[in-house]
Amino acid sequence: MLNVRLDDETEAQLYSLSQKRGVSKSALVKEALEIFLEKENAHKSAYELGKDLFGVAEDGDPEASQKFKEKIKEFRKFLQ
Repeated sequence: MLNVRLDDETEAQLYSLSQKRGVSKSALVKEALEIFLEKENAHKSAYELGKDLFGVAEDGDPEASQKFKEKIKEFRKFLQ
């Protein structure tokens, strides 16, 4: 939950628009935040947008690519 304090003029404009559109003030604020966040994400690089996915193998291990050399060494020891 989020509480936001608005100045009187902004509150009046929000109320007026909510009445005009027939939706709640909360719905308007949510819509505005979604638009704002979409614009902010549009300015992120491809890396920033997908960094939580990079290096994740099918098993879902986010450190799989970093542990690759260790796994190869363990496998070689196993084969000996």
